[in-house]
Parts: sequence; structure tokens; C-alpha cells
Amino acid sequence: MKQKITINDIARLAGVSKATVSFYLNGKYERMSEATRQRIEAAIRKTDYRPSMVARSLNFKQTHLIGVIIGDITNSFAAQIVKGVDEVCRSHDYQMIVGDSGYELKNEHKCVTSMAAMGVDGFIVQPTVHFETMWNEQHLEKPIVYFDSPNSLDKGLWVKTNNYEAVLEATDMLVSRGYQRFVMVTADPYVLHTRLERNRGFTDCLDERGIPYEVIVADAGTTADMIEEKLKPYLNGEQPTCVFACNNWLLDKTYLVLRKYSSLMPQYLGLIGFDSLEWTELAVPSITTIVQPAYEEGKCAARVLIDAIEGTGKEAPNHILMCRINEMTSTKRNVSPMNTEHD
Repeated sequence: MKQKITINDIARLAGVSKATVSFYLNGKYERMSEATRQRIEAAIRKTDYRPSMVARSLNFKQTHLIGVIIGDITNSFAAQIVKGVDEVCRSHDYQMIVGDSGYELKNEHKCVTSMAAMGVDGFIVQPTVHFETMWNEQHLEKPIVYFDSPNSLDKGLWVKTNNYEAVLEATDMLVSRGYQRFVMVTADPYVLHTRLERNRGFTDCLDERGIPYEVIVADAGTTADMIEEKLKPYLNGEQPTCVFACNNWLLDKTYLVLRKYSSLMPQYLGLIGFDSLEWTELAVPSITTIVQPAYEEGKCAARVLIDAIEGTGKEAPNHILMCRINEMTSTKRNVSPMNTEHD
């Protein structure tokens, strides 16, 4: 078996102290001469030495490693968040480890435990509603930034978008377009605080106006056929109805259902969803969406965390970013008198 090379071996080969090698591994070159740096580089090349991130953290209390925990890594929102985090990490010489929780507390616990064992300097987390209780039980003295779904806005570090206000505004816009019935298709609102905000923005607007609505709860196992069965009573073209797919992964399935009824869109049938710009503008008909600044949210979360790790005090602890409504064909209903005689 090949003998494991240690930092002591590198120090002996280079003729320097262990501390000097540690300074080199952590990029602190100002503490050594160019000749010393070259000897250490030569020793590392000769032995093919791979330093342990955890071992380095024991010496300097910092690994320049960040743990990112996402509810569903497969959707476009998550991809943009990760891209934003990565850009800021690279510019500050940090690396990230990404974990997918599947919106389950047990998986969040596994991610936190394994990432902590690897010596991450801090966490960026999209938490479920019970995450904070689990986190407090770990007694980890690591900074954590919540993104998308902070469970409390009164404490801690967090970055989110104005989900409630954005949905309220979008729903009000759709009412002004002349839609008279509304259906929300959503994942369980009680798993993520963000989902609750969207649900309340939708229901508060319609309750205030006295307009009827239904909320259909779906999950990962819900098929397009199952959604169609639930929506059938609203697809007869008798009354202008708008369907709001509250999650981008549900928008895909809902669109597959409603495109069969495209002749009714947008005059008697509307569709609005979240994000998914990579295909919604190309769909026929094109789909109205509420767009979150996910890339900027990821960058902001990374800046807040690195600021907390390094104690620079340059970043505000909390940020609310603005969504925008990207209105497309699916809700551009003509409400002129000559086109609403059957309403």
C-alpha cells in the first residue's frame, strides 16, 4: 500500500517548517520568499500531495468551503441560484458543496451533518418549515444564510424575493383582464414558507374582490392526467378562467394539460406560472410567468455568507429582491366589448 503523504513530509522535503507549508497551502505567500515557495511547489509535485480540507481547517479555522442545500436541484430556479453562488464564491476563492434535500427534513439533516464533517465555513440553505429546529439542535457555530424560504424574518441572515406582493399584483392584473374564476395548482403550501406566501397573495386578492377560486394541491407523484381530471370542470369555455401553476415544476405538467385546450386561450382560459423562462416564451401559446431574480439571489446569499464568515461587516444581513411579471400570450385577454359578449 502506498504510504500517505502528510504535511510533515512536504515540510521535510522542502526544508521548511510545517507552519510555512500551511501558509503556502492557504495562499499566504507574503510570509515566504520566492525560493521557499518554489521548494514547496517542487515537493508537492514530486509527491503528488493532496492536502486535506479538514486538516487545513484545523490550522486556520477556515476551509474556504461553503455548503449549499437546495430543495430540488433539478429545476431552473435552483440552477440559477447555484450559478449565482458559484460566481461569488470563485471571486472570493471559495468553493461550494451542493446537496439536494428533496424538501425533506431527514435529508436536510444528512446534508448538514456531512457538510459540517467536511469542515465547511458556513451554509446557504433553502429550508423547510422545520429546518431551524433541527439546526438549533446541532449546536453548530457556523454562519448560515437562508434563501427563498426563511421561516423567520425577525432574525438571522436571509435573502428572499417578494413572493406575496408579486402574486398579489399578478392576480390583481389577471382580474383586470376579465378572468372570473381562478384555480391555483400548488405543491403543499405548508412545506415551504415561500409557498405559503404565494398561496396567501393569491387568496387574499381574490377574497378581497369576492371572486371564486379553488386550490389544488399536487406533489411529485401527481401526473398531468391527474391534474387534467381536477381541472376538467373549468375547461368548458363557459366562464373566463385562469389557472395559476404555483411552482415551476408544476407549470410543465399544467401546460401539457392546457395546451390541448389552446383554442380557448387566452380569452376563456388563462395560464400563469413561475420562472421557467427557458421554455415559456417559446411555447405556443407563450406563457405568462412571475420571474424571480434567482441568479441575483444566489449571488446575494453568497456575499452575505462570506461577509459573515470573514467578519467584514459590509453586507446587510437581510435582502428582499423584486420579482417581475413577464406577461405573454396565455393571459393577454382581449376585454373589449365586441370580444366579451359571451362572458
